[in-house]
Formats: sequence, structure tokens, C-alpha cells
Amino acid sequence: MARDIRQSKKLQHVRYDVRGPILVEAERLEAEGHRILKLNIGNPAPFGFEAPETILQDMVHHLPNAQGYSDSRGIYSARTAVANFYQAEGLTDVRVEDVFIGNGVSEMISLVLQAFVDDGNEILVPAPDYPLWTGAVSLAGGTPVHYRCDEADDWNPDLADIESKITENTHALVVINPNNPTGAVYSPEILQGLADIARRHDLVLFADEIYEKILFDGAVHHHLAAYAAEDVLCLTFSGLSKAYRVAGFRSGWVTITGPRRRATDFLEGLTLLANMRMCANVPAQHAIQTALGGYQSINDLLLPGGRLLEQRNVAYDMLNAIPGVSCVKPMGALYCFPRLDPQVYPIADDEKFVIDLLRETKILVTHGTGFNWPEPDHFRLVTLPSVEDLTEALTRIGDYLATIRV
Repeated sequence: MARDIRQSKKLQHVRYDVRGPILVEAERLEAEGHRILKLNIGNPAPFGFEAPETILQDMVHHLPNAQGYSDSRGIYSARTAVANFYQAEGLTDVRVEDVFIGNGVSEMISLVLQAFVDDGNEILVPAPDYPLWTGAVSLAGGTPVHYRCDEADDWNPDLADIESKITENTHALVVINPNNPTGAVYSPEILQGLADIARRHDLVLFADEIYEKILFDGAVHHHLAAYAAEDVLCLTFSGLSKAYRVAGFRSGWVTITGPRRRATDFLEGLTLLANMRMCANVPAQHAIQTALGGYQSINDLLLPGGRLLEQRNVAYDMLNAIPGVSCVKPMGALYCFPRLDPQVYPIADDEKFVIDLLRETKILVTHGTGFNWPEPDHFRLVTLPSVEDLTEALTRIGDYLATIRV
């Protein structure tokens, strides 16, 4: 009898619930003819956000010269544009050699962790987190250790909790700023505290800053690398997907700052892995120079009257108007992460809750434990739909919650 063909044991502790069983149920409902409003993934294109025309034109212009492999680290003009961007942001020692271009930030996270993590290494990851970080650490053979972000303190990282979870096996600290899923934007004091922890315990910093340009109400983004300075190795991840509305281009990067000489062996490993995947998507790399150097159209969407700000405001206001629901105001990114008061909504299984919500309202959100939040009392929704669609969606969510309220 032929044996069953099974998935690798490396996937035993890997989850990615943003596209998990709930999405399968949504697809089943769509196959039955239902219209599902998908508030589970931060993908701008389906909600009418288009890429700047200059980026598209530049890609088309370069297509005839983008048919072969590029340098595995990325084309020179793209890497130069990234280096120049960080130099203009105050990280003056960034060089072209410090930049690796990848197929989105997700690929670069996976490559970096594969190059860095040995079996049993512990990596500090925020809770809640973007779940790719937890899954990629596990897939690389490491152990994700979740430190708590404090909802009562505007979702800032709990520095004392981080310190308490450091062991002799701890090798790195992941920081997501602006945060997905909470929308928190960290102050210089918090970033200095995080860098100081890394300095005291000889940790590498991984700074996920993909939402750095999506900021509300005067919030200011500061690069963690600026606080790591010359003595703490910091890898900064960013890309074009969100701010430039080109998620499908898969155009991202990682930039290395700090004591690179101490990291020569690690960086050789990262270069090896970059070589093994040949190179990132070459046409999309040609978008980087134009995007970073041109007019920043994202700002128009964030000012009063801009779509992203108005949608954030509607989502925040309507969520907090639902009895038993509270939401810290997101100061960046594209999400709300509301809390359901357990005294009002005694939910034991939040994945079941969002599936029930989906079936009743045809609104697709993601459960909080899918972001490695330890209690089943949160969910995440994206704020990308129009004000009209968000209003309809949140009205349906509020009506459903009224039916399960204690």
C-alpha cells in the first residue's frame, strides 16, 4: 500500500491565519454566490487604490532591458535609491553594499531568518505581531518568544516584559513600527529603550518598517536603526507594497546598519541565499528609484479629506460606538485591532467567532489569536474600503454583536 504524502515536520508550528481556514470558508460562500467584503488583508488594489502613473510608466520603459537576471542583491539603481533614501533620513553611513532587494518584505524576512537562525535560537517577536515573523522563525528552526505590547499604553512594547524573556538562547529582537495589526507608532523614547535592550544583551535588531509612510494625526516615524547607532546590528525592512499601492509588484528590501564587520559571516550567508534564488523580480526593481525619488502621493491620502485618514476615522469611531467594543486609535498602517470586552462577549474561540461573523454578515475579518495575541478577545480589520463600504460593514458587525451580547 502506498504511503500518504505528508507535509514537512518543519511546518508543525507554522501558522498564517490571515489566509487560513477563515479565507477558505469565505471562498466557499463566494462559490455559493455570496458577496464577501474582505477586510482581512492589507491589499490596496481591490479597494480602488492605484499605483502612481509615473511608477507604471518607468516599469514599462525598462521592460526591454529587464528580461534577464539581475545582480542577486538587486539592480544598482534600485539599491542606490534605497541607500540615498536612508541617508536623507539621517542614516548617513548606509552604502549601496548594505542593501538587498527582494520579492517583497516577506521574502527578505524569510531569507534573513534562514541565514541567521540556528535550531533552538530564540527570537523575540511582538504580541500581537504580523504572523509571518512567528511562522518564519519557526520554519528556520528557531523559537519565537512573544513579548507583550501594552494596549493600555497605546500598544507600546512592554520593555520590562522584553527584558524578562531574554535568555542565553536569545539572539534577536523584532520590532514592527508602525505596527501591524495595532497601528501603533513608537516614540523616540520607546525606540531608544528597545535599542538599549539589544545593546545590553548583544541582540540583533530586525526592524519591520513597511508602513513607515502611512501616518496619521501628525505622528512621526523614526527609524530604529538611528538608535542602534554603530554598535548594534540592525536590519531594516521596507518596500513599495503599501505606500505606493503596488503590493503585486513584490518590491521590497532589507538594509543593514551597525557593526557590519562583526556580521561578515552572517552577511555571506545572506548573500548565498540571495544567489540561490537568482534575483528579485527585475521589472519591479525599476519602480524603486522612481517611487523613492518622486512626488510622494501617499501624503494626499493621509491629510484631512484624504481617503486613508477618513476611512481610519470612520472605522475608529464606529468601533468605539459599539457597546463592549474598544479600539486604541491607530496612528499608522491600515488596520484597527479592536477589543471585545470578555464580560460583554464571553468568546472562548475567536476563530469560531470570526467564522460565525462571516456566515451571518458576509464580512471577513481576522481573529486576534491569528496575530499571536494570547487571549481570544480581539480581531483585526483593514481600513482600506471606502467610507460607504466601511460604514455598511461596521453596521453589520455591530448588529451581529448585538445578537451575542451578554
